[in-house]
Amino acid sequence: MTTCPHCPTDNWPELERGYRAMLPEDVLAFIDGNRDREHSESLLIATLHMVQDHFGHLGPGHLEAVAQLMQIPLAKVTGVATFYHYFRLQPRGRFLINVCLGTACYVKGAEKVAQKLMDELGIHFGETSKDGVFSLESTRCVGTCGLAPVVMIGEEVHGPLAPGQVPALLETYLARAAEEMAKV
Repeated sequence: MTTCPHCPTDNWPELERGYRAMLPEDVLAFIDGNRDREHSESLLIATLHMVQDHFGHLGPGHLEAVAQLMQIPLAKVTGVATFYHYFRLQPRGRFLINVCLGTACYVKGAEKVAQKLMDELGIHFGETSKDGVFSLESTRCVGTCGLAPVVMIGEEVHGPLAPGQVPALLETYLARAAEEMAKV
């Protein structure tokens, strides 16, 4: 029976099978292919990027599986995942809303548009609506200052946008999400 030299348990093969089942084949191949490299822990960020690319976020099970299979303490893996802004620990909504808070947009009322979005969706920046349709984030500039204030939903720019226009805009995307779900 094979045991992990770093694990104080005699059921490592069973645990390893469970952790391996949590990750896609390409990530497993990457971890396995680099396990014997000197300083293989330096590939943690690359591994986390691969996991997030596959699942869209890094859930607690993903972090634990990476930690165990790479033999890196879970606290370190979690620390890296929470330190870097790029990593998401929660799933993103179907539509990502980016509110531009650059100078031109801010001066023309982006803060009020952002507040209306938060009120309508019941979330704050960095969160996803309960129905999983919208995620809300801020950005510094989308390069359309002449349309200020602007909001990007996916790749579509909306502006100039007033707080009173937010409910109708959200309804448009809710209808799109419903259409997509009906096709599935």
